[in-house]
Amino acid sequence: MAEPLLPSDYPSFLSSIKERVQQAQLKAIVAVNSELITLYWHIGQDILRRQQEQGWGVGVIEQLSRDLHAAFPQMRGFSPRNLGYMKAFVQAYPDETILQTASAKITWSHNTLILDKVKDPNERIWYVKKTIEQGWSLGILELHIKTGAYHREGKAITNFQATLPALQSDLAENVLKDPYVFNFVTTSDENTERNLQTALVRHIEQFMLELGIGFTFAGSNYRLQVGDNDLYLDLLFYHVKLRRYVVIELKTGAFKAEYIGKMSLYLSAVDELVKEPDDNPTIGLILCTSKDKTFAEYTLRNIQRPVGVATYETTRELPDPLKDQLPDIQMLTESVQRMATQTTMSKIAH
Repeated sequence: MAEPLLPSDYPSFLSSIKERVQQAQLKAIVAVNSELITLYWHIGQDILRRQQEQGWGVGVIEQLSRDLHAAFPQMRGFSPRNLGYMKAFVQAYPDETILQTASAKITWSHNTLILDKVKDPNERIWYVKKTIEQGWSLGILELHIKTGAYHREGKAITNFQATLPALQSDLAENVLKDPYVFNFVTTSDENTERNLQTALVRHIEQFMLELGIGFTFAGSNYRLQVGDNDLYLDLLFYHVKLRRYVVIELKTGAFKAEYIGKMSLYLSAVDELVKEPDDNPTIGLILCTSKDKTFAEYTLRNIQRPVGVATYETTRELPDPLKDQLPDIQMLTESVQRMATQTTMSKIAH
């Protein structure tokens, strides 16, 4: 049978139908998840109330788990441990409105991870909202909790309040952090700026994850010609939400005032040679191994270009499995002394 002659716009029509189906599937998944989280919250509320009013003990919870499993064998999630999480969930979020605004929009696994790892209420809400906003997987969420992302956001020293409009300055400040944690880079990679740059590009996915959502990689060692001079930017990014380029310069030592002059030159060059008319002015980020906070603030005070200064950390210790396999310094010293004694005795004997 010959294939029918299809209209010219059929491919786009099919694509639009597929997109609608996918959106409907996604909405269904989100709705099911929301209903499940809401169910768990109410079960947790009932358990908590009865424990407080009637003194329910562990035995009652275990019996409840068995009975629920018997009644709903196709449903997972009624183990005594998970029932305990339901109670903890209510204790963490006693106001049911949290289900409409945040917690019911992420998976139960995300919620239990946050309950386990984060105790401060404000910090918990921050991780919930960031998970929704940036679509963090369970593993990525755990990584951000482990590296203390909540405590690092917006901590870079900047002059954005003086150099950017109010709404843009607040948004730009929250995009930066301090310190940046490059736990995928070892100390040996960090011996020179070029080594560090190479290591970051080699691990670009992890680097972009640490930078945060919105960054698009434009290039490393990015060349710009200004008159008869060639400029090479360590790293150039474009931030979609900020609608501006971001120049990152890497330094393997402490922050110095002279770094600002070169960064200002780079920002002027990018604005003139790379930036499109509808892009916002470029911002710069100088990453150092250390900084004097007061000195950095003074240095940025009268600079007309938007610049931030932050520090970074790399992996400086051996992984735990290797630590266990290597002898400590005392054992090494005793071994060397023992070998020296044996060598001396051997020479005497001969």
